[in-house]
Amino acid sequence: MKKKSSKLIIALMIVVVLFTAIGLTLKDVLKDVNLGLDLQGGFEVLYQVEPLEEGDTIDDSAVESTASTLDSRVNVLGVSEPNIQIEDNNRIRVQLAGIDDQQEARELLSTQAELTIRDVDDNVLLSGKDLVQGGASQGFDEMNNAMVSLELRDSDKFREVTEEISQKPAGENLMVIWMDFTEGEDSFREEVQKENPKFISAPTVSQPINSTDVMISGGFDGQEGVERAQNISALLNSGSLPVKLTEVYSTSVGAQFGEEALDETVTAGLIGVGLVFLFMLVFYRLPGLVAVVTLTVYIYLTIAGFNAISGVLTLPGIAALILGVGMAVDANIILYERLKDELRIGRTLKHAYKKAASSSIWTIVDANLTTLIAAIVLFIFGTSSVKGFATMLLLSILMSFVTAVFLTRVIMSLIVKSNYFNRKIGLFGVKQKNTYKISEGKEIEDLTTPWDRFDFVKHANKFFAFSGIIVAAGLIILFIFKLNLGIDFTSGTRADIATDGSATTEEVETELTELGIPPENLTMSGENTIVARYGTDLSQDEVTSMQTHFSELYGSEPMVSTVSPVIGQELVQNAIIALIIASIGIIIYASIRFEWRMAVPAVIALLHDVFMILAVFSIFRIEVDITIIAAVLTVVGYSINDTIVTLDRIRENNRKIKVLRSEEEIDIIINRSLRQTATRSLNTVLTVIVVVVLLVLFGATSIFNFSLALLIGLVSGVYSSFFIAIQLWGVLKRRQLRKSGGELVVYDEKSKNDDKVVV
Repeated sequence: MKKKSSKLIIALMIVVVLFTAIGLTLKDVLKDVNLGLDLQGGFEVLYQVEPLEEGDTIDDSAVESTASTLDSRVNVLGVSEPNIQIEDNNRIRVQLAGIDDQQEARELLSTQAELTIRDVDDNVLLSGKDLVQGGASQGFDEMNNAMVSLELRDSDKFREVTEEISQKPAGENLMVIWMDFTEGEDSFREEVQKENPKFISAPTVSQPINSTDVMISGGFDGQEGVERAQNISALLNSGSLPVKLTEVYSTSVGAQFGEEALDETVTAGLIGVGLVFLFMLVFYRLPGLVAVVTLTVYIYLTIAGFNAISGVLTLPGIAALILGVGMAVDANIILYERLKDELRIGRTLKHAYKKAASSSIWTIVDANLTTLIAAIVLFIFGTSSVKGFATMLLLSILMSFVTAVFLTRVIMSLIVKSNYFNRKIGLFGVKQKNTYKISEGKEIEDLTTPWDRFDFVKHANKFFAFSGIIVAAGLIILFIFKLNLGIDFTSGTRADIATDGSATTEEVETELTELGIPPENLTMSGENTIVARYGTDLSQDEVTSMQTHFSELYGSEPMVSTVSPVIGQELVQNAIIALIIASIGIIIYASIRFEWRMAVPAVIALLHDVFMILAVFSIFRIEVDITIIAAVLTVVGYSINDTIVTLDRIRENNRKIKVLRSEEEIDIIINRSLRQTATRSLNTVLTVIVVVVLLVLFGATSIFNFSLALLIGLVSGVYSSFFIAIQLWGVLKRRQLRKSGGELVVYDEKSKNDDKVVV
């Protein structure tokens, strides 16, 4: 057969062009990545918008006006890419990454910014309504002291006010300027006795002033005074808030904490991906090399695509990207394992590849679409970093189709059609001595596998009993110990304090006690991080005091998160709803593509995997936080992915038999299908587990629980696919066979329908 060098040259050119493009643009793509708070520091706060006066209502326009005011204030802080979003239930989420002074930002955002000018008896003389919008500015007086200039709407009114004050006796002829005066709580006569009074200034008025310009000076000493004057003028220009803002959730991450988390997770991920590449090269040879090329392109395109949609990359997002490599690997492995089988029965390389490509495509589609269902549900019901994880997961699924399906097949097709490797099937992972001649008429089901000595059906009841014992024990443990819920679900405050490695929990507890914020409990997390937990919300001042103190002590600001009870309840509710909807969606899809007897066991298996995660976390008292929702739904996607691949092989084997006449034939189909897909299942999960283990061992401590949940779920997922889902299908199928009178049509050749229609 004539060799076609042009095909191989085109394949090489495609690879060269792709890697050249990546090499030339990679630096810019990485530079454009918008890092989240957990990777560069900053803070996030979720405000509940509430009325100022009892009886007032909050409508959409009030929330939008508040968000606009907050946006104006954020601009003063110089944050490069602030993220302000209006959410359901009259809430506004503000994310400020990379900000230096988080306390200043908090005050600037939540301050009501209602300026009033009062007399010494706290009677209002002038209010914010008397100011010209945007007329405030910060300047300096003749002594080079900071001051704030205001522009009034009516000079006559100001003259009347100053004339009235000037006629009062000395000590009473003061014009007191307040920012956010609280009726019933604030008083000039009390505040004036304090070293740092709440009012801004209280100048003496000795004669009427006929002007629209007001200069506020005094109380703005030093650099801090200049910054305070700048903030006051900025607040006045942005307008007062028409509502009251109540923090219901907040998290604060120090810059150094974020950088370390980024370095650790990226390093662990790169090592993991490198090992996956090595595995593919060793196990699949030439196709493995193609996989390395397409997986590299996959990672690049996913990051570039994430930038294109202005995504914010978080630690769980990096995990989703790395785990997406496992999904893309799976698409390659399904194709390559099928190719090896076709070569072994004696087909030529060209015919083997054509057959493998056509027979594997729908298996890949089914497996990825079920994962897509879980990702969509996660995106809809997730918040903050979980939504970022879901976004990356959705993008990963799309890009795995573009690369691991389309690009892989283009390159592989060119390689096969070049005819250079027709007699070199060893480069495709197949030994010549293990192949048959096509004239021998062997089918794939006739091939031997490394798993032939395993009778999966024979021990099905033992596996059911084992899982039953585990589930029962888990239920008892959960009932007795319950879950160790983090503040995401129980409310309160959590502070991750990065130390120098030598500090003990007792020393940190002493430091916190001296600060006046003794923790309810302290635990070690990793080698140099101590976690302090509080059942109540720490105030802004307490958080600032903690961050300042430990930043000076250990050189890194603690990461502090605060969650209100209402948010914790909503997170639990959303997690349950997400799992139910994902399960229903998968049942519907699997029922349409297969049959309900396949769909129901598949969902039972994934619920089994979810329960295993919760049981292990309960036994070892591992904290359950918001990222566990992402981990659970990822496991749901992976578990169903693995089960669908095996079910697809069962459907294919059913079509070859067409009619089932005995329970023994059902056992044969189950064993044959599991043996044929076992290598693919183990190879896929091993490539993912390698990455996850590295994330567990070397990744950031803030995603340790997330990575551990994934590891537990992945191991459980392989077990449940082999010994729960498929075996349950066998139970249901045997029952259907008995009801049918001993003969069951599983595939109708004329209508091309599976037994979901014809029975």
